[in-house]
Amino acid sequence: MEELGVCPATVDSSSDGLNGGRNGGRICWAVSGTFCNGEVQGTFAEKRMSCMNCDFFRMVKREEGRSFLLLPG
Repeated sequence: MEELGVCPATVDSSSDGLNGGRNGGRICWAVSGTFCNGEVQGTFAEKRMSCMNCDFFRMVKREEGRSFLLLPG
């Protein structure tokens, strides 16, 4: 995965603190160009179905409960 570089979710400071995460780490589905399964992903609109079926997405949603944010607001 080194060839892809740094995942944009790790440096997206505009999402810092959302869903209790650091940078875009717990709202990665809303960050364009993230890395998943060794591939660069597109926008949320393009990747939403795969993200909503992702185990990590489901875990964050479960952990955050009523405070869960699907998209930054």
